[in-house]
Amino acid sequence: MFRRGIGFAIKLMSLPVARFFARKFLSFAYKLYEEWLWRQISGGPMPRHVAIIPDGNRRWARKRGMDTSDGHAFGYERLKEVLQWLLELGIRAVTIYAMSNENCLYRPAKERERLFELIKKGLRELLEDKDDLLRRYGVKVKVFGRLELVPEEIREIVRQLESKTSSYNERFLNIALCYGGRQEIVDAVKRIATDVKLGKLAISDIDEDVFSEYLYTSHMEELAEPDLVIRTSGEFRISNFLLWQSAYSEFYFCDVFWPDFRKIDLWRAIRSYQRRERRFGR
Repeated sequence: MFRRGIGFAIKLMSLPVARFFARKFLSFAYKLYEEWLWRQISGGPMPRHVAIIPDGNRRWARKRGMDTSDGHAFGYERLKEVLQWLLELGIRAVTIYAMSNENCLYRPAKERERLFELIKKGLRELLEDKDDLLRRYGVKVKVFGRLELVPEEIREIVRQLESKTSSYNERFLNIALCYGGRQEIVDAVKRIATDVKLGKLAISDIDEDVFSEYLYTSHMEELAEPDLVIRTSGEFRISNFLLWQSAYSEFYFCDVFWPDFRKIDLWRAIRSYQRRERRFGR
């Protein structure tokens, strides 16, 4: 009888059953940890502007034997979730590094086309705004970068989206597309030089505040500089992202690939931000 009982227990704890109970336990443990993290951060200061470098989509896909385009698709779905979390947190400004200038110039044509298709889908969803989030939260959407590298169909959606949200000023969603921080600074210098040449600006008037007015983020005024920059995938670099604006930002580098980024990873980033003493170079 005892042996039969042992045999039954072994069958009961076969691999599929063990996996089932393991998933249940991990899900329960995750919820407890998430609630514990939330209690830690909920009473602390929240960053006003969060910038995100959502890195690791391609490596995530390769690790699973999938096409890289699938990684970008899963990353896009995760991005929508993260934006919802940030809205619920009351974060006033979010800047997403969608594609770098180098991505737009040097990625293989097929991958670039797939990325543009995914970006077109995302922008169209924002434009349609079926859940009415942009209006309810007062989100102004701005897309900036070397948009001449982007298909005209996308540029047209951008124009419509920016026009639709132009009167909103409660929150800001920035999408850096074919963007480079160095290129942004060069563009600002060209615009300043043009205004000096036209007599609209005196050289003696140029300072950091004036220079900031010529950057892509000038529409956000005091929110232009991110308080917190999050990069996923374990890479410790900023990849030409918001070079001027992030001079005094707090950086959080997360070792998970972007499609695996969870709410607890966001909570940890905010907890890390809250534990730092911001000196702004002083």
